[in-house]
Amino acid sequence: MLYYFFVGPECGAPWLADINIFRYITFRTGGAIMTALILCFMMGSRVIDFLRVKQGRGQPIRDDGPEAHLAKRGTPTMGGVMILGALLISTILWGNPYNPFVWAVLFVTAGFGLIGFTDDLAKVRKYSTDGVSQRARLIAGFIVAGVAAWWMNQFMPLGPDNPNEILATAAAAVGQDNLQNQLAVPVFKDFLLDLGYLFIPFAMFVIVGAANSVNFTDGLDGLAIVPVMIAAGCFGMIAYLVGRADFSTYLQLHYVPGTGEIAVFCGALMGAGLGFLWYNAPPAMVFMGDTGSLALGGALGSIAVATKHEIVLAIIGGLFVVETLSVIIQIYYFKLTGKRVFLMAPIHHHFEKKGWREPTIVIRFWIVSVILALIGLATLKLR
Repeated sequence: MLYYFFVGPECGAPWLADINIFRYITFRTGGAIMTALILCFMMGSRVIDFLRVKQGRGQPIRDDGPEAHLAKRGTPTMGGVMILGALLISTILWGNPYNPFVWAVLFVTAGFGLIGFTDDLAKVRKYSTDGVSQRARLIAGFIVAGVAAWWMNQFMPLGPDNPNEILATAAAAVGQDNLQNQLAVPVFKDFLLDLGYLFIPFAMFVIVGAANSVNFTDGLDGLAIVPVMIAAGCFGMIAYLVGRADFSTYLQLHYVPGTGEIAVFCGALMGAGLGFLWYNAPPAMVFMGDTGSLALGGALGSIAVATKHEIVLAIIGGLFVVETLSVIIQIYYFKLTGKRVFLMAPIHHHFEKKGWREPTIVIRFWIVSVILALIGLATLKLR
């Protein structure tokens, strides 16, 4: 919105066009961080009080879970609405409304947020850990992811293969590659795997997988939101770098015009996450619920697809991957042998069962997230 008034083609007034600071993505990213943070602080207590009154008994707690969780009964859930409200408002306020990648990421975030909201609502109404069926959630998620993946793929550069001679010449001048239906592999600067018609299903899997991975991780106070913020900060940097021809050329990254604007969204996500953490820090006053976890995971997946860093997401978000694998391994090993690999899955519950205190698990998992983020960022220079 501010970009529209200060920079856009229909600038609100002639003198506004001279305020060049709004042209800089870095400035608007900083503005998005602070705006989302302030919005969370402004609405936090009101949202929590509202949820507590409406939900009564709060989020259902599994009887077979760690005993320490029984003390959390009565804590309201669906706190993700606080994150999403601040995130969407801040991004729309500071982002470029003419950028298709921003709208694609917002679409995924809102879509998965709605899926999670429906699931949380069903759980609260029935006061049961069983909400909307897993099948229905997956179908809805794949539909949202499919639309977004197709949309983003249409705006991927065609490089010198572009049928428009002017665009093809410009692409050749900056060394721009044809990225439609292509999978970029980190470290190998010139290698692109042409997935053809399989790219859209692959992108859908990345987005849905990321959404559910964050959902699995969200089981302890503050456990999911900090790794999400760490990943958002990393991908904000990646989006900014691959969205600029000069930086992407220097680092030998694949240049994707327009993705730099996603950094504003990532900034808003960091600000909203920081504001939410104020209320979610142990002992949590509110849980984000599926409303938040599915939306934030889907957002990270869509950003990875837009920036052609899907594989790097698996490194930076390695904690989410491990949490998901622990669930998959537990389920299939139990079906095959009747025995369990972990005391309880996801793996953070395994450590609880072993006697680790909740703050110890959370902080150590944060440390692991930082280490994985540094490894992921290192791939930008290893070429």
